[in-house]
Amino acid sequence: MVQGLSRVPNPPARTTTSMVVRAHLLLSALRVPDASRKFTRRIVERQLLGRRSVDMNIHEYQGKELFRSAGVKVQEGVHCKTVEDALAAYDSLGSKVVAVKSQIHAGGRGKGNLYCPNSGDLLMEGGVKIAFSRDEVETYSENILGHILVTKQTGPAGKLVSNIYVEAGCEIAHEYYLALLVDREAKQVLIMASTEGGMDIEEVAEETPEAIHKIWVNPSTGLLDSQKEDLGISLDLSGAALEDFVGMIGSLYDLFVSNDCSMVEINPLVRTKSDEIVALDAKVGFDENASFRHKEWEDLRDYSEEEPTETRANEAGLSYVKLDGDIGCLVNGAGLAMATMDVIKLYGGEPANFLDIGGGADEAKVQEAFEIILEDPNVKGILVNIFGGIQRCDIVAKAVLAASEKMGLQVPLVIRLSGTMFEEGRAIIDASDLDCTSVETLAEGAEAIVGLIGGGQ
Repeated sequence: MVQGLSRVPNPPARTTTSMVVRAHLLLSALRVPDASRKFTRRIVERQLLGRRSVDMNIHEYQGKELFRSAGVKVQEGVHCKTVEDALAAYDSLGSKVVAVKSQIHAGGRGKGNLYCPNSGDLLMEGGVKIAFSRDEVETYSENILGHILVTKQTGPAGKLVSNIYVEAGCEIAHEYYLALLVDREAKQVLIMASTEGGMDIEEVAEETPEAIHKIWVNPSTGLLDSQKEDLGISLDLSGAALEDFVGMIGSLYDLFVSNDCSMVEINPLVRTKSDEIVALDAKVGFDENASFRHKEWEDLRDYSEEEPTETRANEAGLSYVKLDGDIGCLVNGAGLAMATMDVIKLYGGEPANFLDIGGGADEAKVQEAFEIILEDPNVKGILVNIFGGIQRCDIVAKAVLAASEKMGLQVPLVIRLSGTMFEEGRAIIDASDLDCTSVETLAEGAEAIVGLIGGGQ
């Protein structure tokens, strides 16, 4: 079977823009019974949002460059930004069959749809196409570049495609799934593999969990030769293919550790008709906590793929995640921020963001956080919930006033201040002309903001 003749070599069907989220949700899906899976996912989401940083993802073509440098076999391919680049790539690859792949930080590209950004018209089904001629490369490239790709992971707004990857085809004998990720509960690297490649791995975990094989790597001993071989045998590999797999998995593990990865995923990993093991996909995410020792990451970062407000917040030292609701939240402390979001939902509202200003934020930092919330056009109301410990409530009050005056507050505002210098903070708010509602408890605050924006059950 030639790549693309019977199945488009899709990237993982459900990778997310934050791969660590996918990794943890997959772990929860594998570990717990159906009845508790939903609850476990909620716990996982709370843990992830409570982290002090986000993980950094890179494009497939960048991941394959890392693979190539680590000795992992990949097909020859060329990163392209124009149709002319794609045609030149086709000419240089010398392969009659090539894959033309949209490059965005989202999964499900092969099953997505491409739309014109101006008219909204559907241009083409599938963001990963197999081309059998130079003319097809030109057609696919024209329909992909500069257009909006909508997948299950992008949401209806989709993402503008500015990069494509033209990759030589190969003769596929079988497709596999392979992933390396950090199992924080076990404090080890987990390697998962399956013979069911090219499929949604969560569906495999749900329907045929016995098809997924797992090994945990003790960081003090590293990946053992016996573990590599056992994993390959579990995939029914033998002979040259098994030998190739053993070498590849060792290289991938070394790459994972040395680059401080949060996740590496290959779907599909293939065995060719000549018994070579080749990575036809590359999903790589880095743990941004380690960015201080990887200055080279800055060259790999594509800011156009990141939420601008999240980038701005990260630069300001704020923990911010944009959500789909309409109630902005400004809170200190990850735990309190999660509790605030939960109580808002309890009273029938939907949070527009997770935002933790942390402890000891100065007035400028709090003002920056408030401005970020106000710049979200979806925000219909704001709840400020501060429990002062290290963080002083009077500093928060001054910053909220300054940001409101600067930005022009046009939405309802509810403020709850408690703890260090909360009386001084309330006095500052009360003495101002700021139109807001002051409350004593979180429950009162959530109920008030939901009511003010006309929400609730």
